[in-house]
Amino acid sequence: MVRIKRGNVARKRRKKVLSLAKGFRGTHSKLFRVANAQVIKALKYSYVGRKQKKRQFRKLWITRLNAASRSMGDINYSTFINRVKKSKIELNRKMLSQLAILDPKTFKQLQNEIAD
Repeated sequence: MVRIKRGNVARKRRKKVLSLAKGFRGTHSKLFRVANAQVIKALKYSYVGRKQKKRQFRKLWITRLNAASRSMGDINYSTFINRVKKSKIELNRKMLSQLAILDPKTFKQLQNEIAD
């Protein structure tokens, strides 16, 4: 059989892993085997993090809406969302929380509208 030298392919693969490991501390960015393990771990964490980010932002919006609805109208979050849905206002939690922060007057008008 013919001997196949994979110098270019192997070097490219290792360089790719080491470039992904830039910024890691110590041998985690210098030695291939350690860097490879850390890159795999980091990619797993980043995948999970992308999913968690969505949950955390939704939680933040709900907390903001709860605080705003309690301070302006003495109703809690669940009652507020229920009334929003019943009055067929199609604003999501993100937009409602932005309204509560950036434009409290409009949020107050919205609360008065759903209270009727």
